[in-house]
Amino acid sequence: MNFYKLIKRLVIDSQIFVSLMGTSLAVFFFLQQGVFRLPATLLIFITYLCGYLYTKYQSSKYFLAVLLLCGFSALVCIAFIIYNHNLPTLLKWVFIVILGLFYNSSFLAIYIRRIPLLKIFYVGLVWALVNSWLVFEALNIPVFFISFFFVSALVLPFDIRDMNDDEVLTFPKIIGVRNTKILALLMLLAAQILGFFYLPNPYATAFRGAVGVSLFFVLFSKTSNPESYFSIGVESCCGLPFILLLFL
Repeated sequence: MNFYKLIKRLVIDSQIFVSLMGTSLAVFFFLQQGVFRLPATLLIFITYLCGYLYTKYQSSKYFLAVLLLCGFSALVCIAFIIYNHNLPTLLKWVFIVILGLFYNSSFLAIYIRRIPLLKIFYVGLVWALVNSWLVFEALNIPVFFISFFFVSALVLPFDIRDMNDDEVLTFPKIIGVRNTKILALLMLLAAQILGFFYLPNPYATAFRGAVGVSLFFVLFSKTSNPESYFSIGVESCCGLPFILLLFL
């Protein structure tokens, strides 16, 4: 087994990487708002990790083990929230988890991932709620829309990757790859404009750099790209605002 396959199995297939990137994006906004807390960071990472494990392995032979892990992790998360936060935060967390279950649960007759064109906005919605609402007293509207446009744009390259295999109608199938890229670029531009007016330096600078790198990955997305282009390259864009912030 070569080094890349080992990393893919331990980090990518385990859903650790995407969970870290999602958590990093949340931490970026928490730091900007001055609400960063380690327990909240752990809560978000565990929630993302269990959500992505559930989605990936629900039809596999490992599902029972994953389900038990998710159940135990849910108890840990609830304990985290009760000890470190309050009842409203617990209710918000439960609501976000339920939204995640509606995204891709095979026991449902119809779930969000099977509804044409809705997937990208739904993923953007859930991530935006985590970043702007979960640990805030009220919904932070600028953070919500910055996150929503940024994350939704980064889901579109995955639709391009899967357009020949996906059974659901997606944007690349309906409007073509070129127009899908334009849509993603417009959403990244919207996120950048909002970030320019709302985020102070150095957060605005870090976010601008992340958008720039994201534009590159969107523009060069195609079905023939290797899996690592998406699972590492595109996924890493979500964590870039926080990563770049560390260097500023």
